[in-house]
Parts: sequence; C-alpha cells; structure tokens
Amino acid sequence: MLCAMPLDENPLLQTAALESLAAQHPGRSCTCGMGQCRSWESVPDERWPAQQVRRIGTLRPVDASVSEPTYEEFHPHQTRYDSPEAPIAPAFFPYNRCDVFSCAQCERVLLKYTEYGGYYVDHRVRALQAGLVSDAQPDSA
Repeated sequence: MLCAMPLDENPLLQTAALESLAAQHPGRSCTCGMGQCRSWESVPDERWPAQQVRRIGTLRPVDASVSEPTYEEFHPHQTRYDSPEAPIAPAFFPYNRCDVFSCAQCERVLLKYTEYGGYYVDHRVRALQAGLVSDAQPDSA
C-alpha cells in the first residue's frame, strides 16, 4: 500500500507521479464498495470508505501567485466531463481541485474533489486510469 500523508501535509503530485501511480496500480475490480468510478461519480460521505482510504497527495496548485485555478476543462477528442475516456489533466478543472487517495482494500488510486453549488455540496470521485493522464496546460490546449 502507498504511504499516507498526514492531514497537514499536502504533497503536490505532478503528471509524471500520476502516470507512475496509474502504472503501479492498474485498474482492478472494486472490492471496497466504491464501484467502478471510471468517470466522475457522486459519492456521499456515507459511501466514502474513510476507514480504508488514505490521502497520498493533491493535484491542487500550491503556488501562491495563482489565486484561483482555472475552471476550463480539457477535452481534445470531444469527450465530456462525465466521459470514461476523458483525459485526466491535472492543470484543468476538476483535477486541479483534487486530492489523491489510495484504497487499502482494492488498491485503486482515487481522485476526489468537492463540487459546491448554491445549496449543495457534492463529493465526486474518479478512479485513476493508466493511459488517460495528460500533461496539457491551459495555454497549450
């Protein structure tokens, strides 16, 4: 299992680290009750397996000069936010607001962020998948 980070530490994982995690922990069948999560899926607190997942890093920029990460999405092949084939591009929304977790039971690496609306909070999860990680940047898209 991957090492968990204390809550006060937030190591920024770069694209190469994500690619390495995806290669080391290929998609396996879920045995933790999370389901496939091949695309973004709403996961309420009651379903999140908090006792068996550990935060291993973040994709949130830590650069103080960046006041707000972009809300721009990256879909070079006409994918959509909810497409299982959508690229995982850390410089783009929603990945630039994600923390990265490892499940002790099924050993998958999970990306998680919280969507905030006017009257709701929605935790969303997507499993990290090899071959979908992209190092594209907003100004090169």
